[in-house]
Amino acid sequence: MKFLVRITMLLTVFALSNATVFAENVEPASVAFKAVTPEVQTAAWAVKWWQPRHDQKLADLKKMEKVDLLMIGDSITHGWEGRGKKVWDEYYSKRNAFNIGFSGDRTEHVLWRLQHDAIKGIAPKLAVIMIGTNNTGHRQDPAEETAAGIKAIISELEKQVPETKVLLLAVFPRGAKSDDPLRQLNTGINEIIAGYADDKRVFFLDINAEFLEDDGTLPKSVMPDLLHPQEAGYATWAKAMEPTIARLMGE
Repeated sequence: MKFLVRITMLLTVFALSNATVFAENVEPASVAFKAVTPEVQTAAWAVKWWQPRHDQKLADLKKMEKVDLLMIGDSITHGWEGRGKKVWDEYYSKRNAFNIGFSGDRTEHVLWRLQHDAIKGIAPKLAVIMIGTNNTGHRQDPAEETAAGIKAIISELEKQVPETKVLLLAVFPRGAKSDDPLRQLNTGINEIIAGYADDKRVFFLDINAEFLEDDGTLPKSVMPDLLHPQEAGYATWAKAMEPTIARLMGE
């Protein structure tokens, strides 16, 4: 009997030992982080208008005969309808342009909108993306996570509008000085996403120097809150982007 008990104990120890070794060699399941997980905007200040704006954009899209130029982003892109409207009218009104910038959006919100008909039924010549600064500002997401969210957006566009070229803009500078922690996070994002360009379908453009003084200072005359451009800032943006847009749209 003692012999059988001892054998049973030895077998149990052996089995547990092997199970531990097996567990140590199993690849852990990947954990999806927020930047790549589509979701609706839930910020208290935005919930009253965010879904209605999405619904209105869907209605507006149906009224357009075609969309040749698509702008995708957050409040900075949304601002083409506010501070940047005069500049928008000058540069884009005759180009069948459509703006789906939403204030406060992070990469996950753009993904949700794209997956819920935001570009259904269109085939733009060019889509301009500028997104990521709210991942930085709201959560201080690591640059790698925000960049992964941007890559997911590019992949979603490739799936839905495979013939559309993508102009990926560097995330704009923020904060007064180049050593601002949030500015540095955006710089880290830009270093990663620059590598997404293949110069066939995806093109990267960094116009950030156009907004800055020689010493890297972001003047309040360009972005009064050190984040959002005022009208002159939108003019600078449009002028810097124009040669690339014209070329990619085949003009």
